[in-house]
Amino acid sequence: MSQADLISPIRFLARLPQHLPRLPRMLRGLYYAGIRNREKRLSLAWALERAAQQHPQRPALLDETRQLSYAQFNAWANRLAWAFKTEGVRHGSVVAVMLENRLELLAILAALSKLGAIGALVNTTQRGKVLAHSLNLVEPGFMVVGAELLDAFAEVAGQLENPAAPRYWIADRDCLADAGQAPAGWGNPMQLARGQASGNPPDGARVQMKDPCFLIYTSGTTGLPKASIMSHGKWIKAYGGFGHSGLTLTERDVLYLTLPCYHNNAVTVCWSAALAGGAAIALRRKFSTSAFWPDVARYNATCFGYIGELCRYLLNQPECPEEKHNSLRCMIGNGLRPSIWAEFKTRFGIEQITEFYASSEGNIGFTNVFNFDNTVGFSPATYAIVRYDLENDRAIRTRKGFLEKARKGEAGLLISEISAKWPFDGYTDPAKSEAVILRDVFKKGDAWFNTGDLMRDIGCKHAQFVDRLGDTFRWKGENVSTTEVENVLGAFPGVADAVVYGVEIPGTNGRCGMAALRLADGARLDGAALATHLDSELPVYAAPLFVRLLGEVETTGTFKYKKTDLKQAAYAPQAIREPLFVRLPGAASFQPLDDALYQAIQAQQYRF
Repeated sequence: MSQADLISPIRFLARLPQHLPRLPRMLRGLYYAGIRNREKRLSLAWALERAAQQHPQRPALLDETRQLSYAQFNAWANRLAWAFKTEGVRHGSVVAVMLENRLELLAILAALSKLGAIGALVNTTQRGKVLAHSLNLVEPGFMVVGAELLDAFAEVAGQLENPAAPRYWIADRDCLADAGQAPAGWGNPMQLARGQASGNPPDGARVQMKDPCFLIYTSGTTGLPKASIMSHGKWIKAYGGFGHSGLTLTERDVLYLTLPCYHNNAVTVCWSAALAGGAAIALRRKFSTSAFWPDVARYNATCFGYIGELCRYLLNQPECPEEKHNSLRCMIGNGLRPSIWAEFKTRFGIEQITEFYASSEGNIGFTNVFNFDNTVGFSPATYAIVRYDLENDRAIRTRKGFLEKARKGEAGLLISEISAKWPFDGYTDPAKSEAVILRDVFKKGDAWFNTGDLMRDIGCKHAQFVDRLGDTFRWKGENVSTTEVENVLGAFPGVADAVVYGVEIPGTNGRCGMAALRLADGARLDGAALATHLDSELPVYAAPLFVRLLGEVETTGTFKYKKTDLKQAAYAPQAIREPLFVRLPGAASFQPLDDALYQAIQAQQYRF
């Protein structure tokens, strides 16, 4: 951490005058973020209807061929809501939704919110047993699947625990123009919606902040995905924090969105920021470095949603004519590393970086409201950063049994107090929710949410992200469960033990996977076969890129793998006696990693 990152009271106060013009809107945002009454009738549906009332003719959604005004989009969502209602979808119904980024997906999610139904946002990259687990986990009463993902669904259809749940098909085209013909046995809600009323259904006015809005899948230490509950209350807090206090977009703005809509970054952070000011969302199905700047020019985009990896991709591209004098003035997202923050801001002329910190399941969020550099920003929540023992993987308790706050600038574990104002919605599984609650933290009987992340206090209620703890790491903008990857490696012939952890590669964001393997007696590592196995069982972002062979694997007294020394040595040949292997970008096999290849990787001669 640089001393220049510390925020003193004098530096903070000096920044305030430039934010005075937007003070009324920031105060409104603090009101939404601080509502304690969870029975208050505010929701995503309410926010959309408010935007449609205030900005009926302004653009709400854009793609390469379509533009919908807020009035048109709200009416479409209403017709879908009435159609789903005739099919039996009610308040509290869980609806699994599998569509790639397109306008139809946002219309479906808006429709479900108007009924108080819950959209379970299935990760569109999941396949096989992981996908089957995700669908069964939330026990959906209904399933909505895009034609583009029908084959992936068909592969696991026989593994579903509720095969009788009604299934609905969405054509992979402009469904307002042509709803298509659904396959046999599938309903077609886009066709059903055509004859429905366009007025707001009364159900939306009864949705309360305590009601679930989405189920968001998140990787955890148990291996397979967990489903965290995103309540309408948490969505409204984002609406206040990001939409009113953070970005302050207006009806003249266009937010370019390439992030997948099964992530909260898209459906909560970016969508709420747009709805708060009546801004438009220009939606792209998948991120493309080559299409980014032409798209920004096409839509005259003023803002975009990001993750750190996306920013690194853009920086690695040669300069192009479209990036010069571009229309972007701000961006919102997370994971922008201090090492590229200033370079990105300068090269592309970005005035405001609204970096944030939040988790799908947590009860705390930070937003860079005051536009400081190298910070996740400010949080109104009651939080603490406590001292943490990295070697033994636990928070440090004093002789009296309580936790101890870290000093300013010292990295520690971020925890957030669970209260009526800052409730913890948790996971669909109560046992998993209890596992992330710390009790008797500063006094007997208190309860705090354990974020599992290292942060540092840099002053004036601002924090700086340091790293993730435990059995997950982040690569390519996705959380990777080490337990899941270890299980996949354990199923590969010849592997007796597998330890997985994240390691850093220069010039990249986050940590990629590395596996330390102990082979069975007489077994040899087949690099090509291992690569094929990983490709068939894991998403690309979860597959390890480095392998280290071990003679034995150290464990703790509770039989957990000791990873600290492995993480520290990483893949440096000079620090490791055992054989090392690497899978280079585009390679179909692992190859031996020697010092010359290691130096080439450190010099960023390969694009991981």
